[in-house]
Amino acid sequence: MAKLKAPLMSLGASGKLGDALVFFGWKGLDVVREYVIPTNPKSAAQTTQRGYLADAVAAIHAAQGLAANPLDADDQIALALLGSTHAKPRTWFNEMVKLWNDCKVAGTTPIVYSDGGCTTPTVAAVTLIAYLNEETGSDLTAGKFYMGKTKTNLIHAVAGVVTPGVTVDLTAEDISGWASAGDKIYWQFRPDALDDCEGANSGIYHFLGT
Repeated sequence: MAKLKAPLMSLGASGKLGDALVFFGWKGLDVVREYVIPTNPKSAAQTTQRGYLADAVAAIHAAQGLAANPLDADDQIALALLGSTHAKPRTWFNEMVKLWNDCKVAGTTPIVYSDGGCTTPTVAAVTLIAYLNEETGSDLTAGKFYMGKTKTNLIHAVAGVVTPGVTVDLTAEDISGWASAGDKIYWQFRPDALDDCEGANSGIYHFLGT
């Protein structure tokens, strides 16, 4: 039953009017819409998608709770920066869930990267690292670090060293041919095409070259 606050069509109402209209408040407005019978489809496809979402959230929380090398503020900033490159920007959390789901749909193994960063920002000997939290086992075998001076122009690719199930790193790489001290450098790790973890990209990290 709809409950009137004043004469109908004046100040507002709330609730259902038969099986025709629903009156409710929304963002400070009194609005009305057609009544729709609530549904909660449980088709195989939807159940699978909900499972992906639940697994993604669990993996993120597990990475945040690690005693060593947890998913921290730097990783969140990197994911948020990646999310900002889309036409409709995403939060760091939504970006990570989207990456996870895209891998699952494509049939590859998703990864939550944690404690990523640059341990040596000297442009003559850059050292990058990120810790791997794969969904299952140690599936990542090969990938590259993509670097550049803007978040959308990561055109310099260098093969990373994969320690299965543990880390990906780049040690003492000389980038002085295209970067100088004082430059802000952006980087992202991406598994190679046809790798079991293809599409499980990291966020976009950055550091100031010295």
